[in-house]
Amino acid sequence: MTRSSIDRRAFLGALAAGAGATAATATACAQESPPFKADADLIARCEGLIGGNFTPEERAQMLASVDEGVASLRALAKTRFDNALAPADMFDPRLPGFALPAPRRGKKSLPEGAGPAPTNADDLAFAPAWRQAAWLRQGQLTSRALTQIYLDRIAALNPKLNAYVGLAPDALAAADRADAERRAGRAHSLLHGLPYALKDLFDAKGLKTTWGAEPYADRIAAADSAVVAKLQAAGCVLLGKTGVGALAYGDIWLGKTTRNPFNPDEGSSGSSAGSASAAAAGLCSFAIGTETLGSIVSPSHRCGTTGLRPTFGRVSRAGAMALCWSLDKVGPLCRSAWDTILVLDAINGADLADAGSIDAPLAFDPKFDVRSLKIGYDPAWFAGDNVAAPDRAALAAAKALGASLVEVKLPDLPFGQLGDIVVIEAAAAFEGLTLDNLDDQLTWQADQAWPNLFRAARFQTAIAHVQRSRLRRQTMQAMDALMAKADVLIHPNFAANLLLIGNMTGHPTLAFRSGFIERPTRTLFGAPANPGPQPMRRVPMATSLTGRLFDEGRLVALGAALEAALDVAKERPSLI
Repeated sequence: MTRSSIDRRAFLGALAAGAGATAATATACAQESPPFKADADLIARCEGLIGGNFTPEERAQMLASVDEGVASLRALAKTRFDNALAPADMFDPRLPGFALPAPRRGKKSLPEGAGPAPTNADDLAFAPAWRQAAWLRQGQLTSRALTQIYLDRIAALNPKLNAYVGLAPDALAAADRADAERRAGRAHSLLHGLPYALKDLFDAKGLKTTWGAEPYADRIAAADSAVVAKLQAAGCVLLGKTGVGALAYGDIWLGKTTRNPFNPDEGSSGSSAGSASAAAAGLCSFAIGTETLGSIVSPSHRCGTTGLRPTFGRVSRAGAMALCWSLDKVGPLCRSAWDTILVLDAINGADLADAGSIDAPLAFDPKFDVRSLKIGYDPAWFAGDNVAAPDRAALAAAKALGASLVEVKLPDLPFGQLGDIVVIEAAAAFEGLTLDNLDDQLTWQADQAWPNLFRAARFQTAIAHVQRSRLRRQTMQAMDALMAKADVLIHPNFAANLLLIGNMTGHPTLAFRSGFIERPTRTLFGAPANPGPQPMRRVPMATSLTGRLFDEGRLVALGAALEAALDVAKERPSLI
């Protein structure tokens, strides 16, 4: 995830279902601290935090209820829930009356025009996965050869990039099995034999799954996650685990920073940090990431990968770390739009082990005519000095495709208030980390880092959280009305709160490379990393397409058409 704004004026400092309990007090509660006793002065001091204005009589009347609330809080704080246990009120992106697309019959296929396989190892490594898949299918390439190429590149480049946390010891053996199965006529999928990288949030049996965080540095997975099982069934080869910003935020993991291959002096952004870096640097055929609030879009924007955040519920999260049960989504980071839909096809499917899972068919057609689409945009999204030239170039390319361009406008709602949902859910997922003081072990301790945000989240009110949930429903209704006018929206990644909105409503987004910009080395949040004049670096950037729920096929088709029109996706980082 990337940083969301926190409305500190809404914090409740010790009232109602968290009354009187700071993070330190909550820890003491769990350690059998003396009974809490509220008084009228405490109530009065807290009123400024919540905008209340109670009379002396009202303060006196609520004292017993506040004491009961604190006692309940302390009792609940003694319970440590498993990270995978979802809340009872699970999110569903489908509003009443929504109908899933009907399953389409017909054999799915790779795009045409892969051409002959190159003989140069670098050319093979940077080729889109769909071309590699075609060469494997045609016998021009073996999984063993491709896997060895990637292992050699990882050995040479990973010390500079910190993209990988560790490698799968049986990668070559798995590649040999894939080749043998293909020779026997038992290729399992279109992606059979392709080597992939896995974000270090997903369990792979016998391998470390650290979640990028020091308290879990020695955690060994006892079983495969659903995504690993799906990709194994598809005949894919696991190369290794990629760096994830600690607990799915940022690009710092276990004291290391994953680097942007186009400018290794800066981080790759995150939290799918290593997955984006590995895909951009030609260290895998494709990579798996997750997004809660920007963790696929943001590193794709910085590293120049094509990232697909699918519709909420489409891909099982079983066996993956939960950050926000109502927001976490699993998706691929690749080097072309067509790659993303092929990977999504392999990992798509309902799963009873995931409380948010939805059984939805996936249709895609490499020959789809994008001229039939209605592409929505708001001219205001592309106006102003802060809009980069590649965003405007992407809009111009969309207009030139022959599709219908329609102007749309979001209603005036306080969308920014939704950001606290992320922090509150994440703080609940890792409450034990806070109350047991294990958050002190995390490397990143800045104001905007998880430890501080988790502690501050305990000052939020339950009432405010419910009100944000109602605003979220209102936002879903607004997006539903907007998407009735357009098949796909085109927009700068971070314009008009669209990244936040799309994650809150569950709509799919494709972030694709739209060009290059000149920027100094940047911080995680995009500001210059150093004061004063700095040398400019040529780095890629992305533009976003947001589609209708469960309509990733047409979304990706438009992305592929724009990639072809803009012709900037082939440029490689100049790593030595």
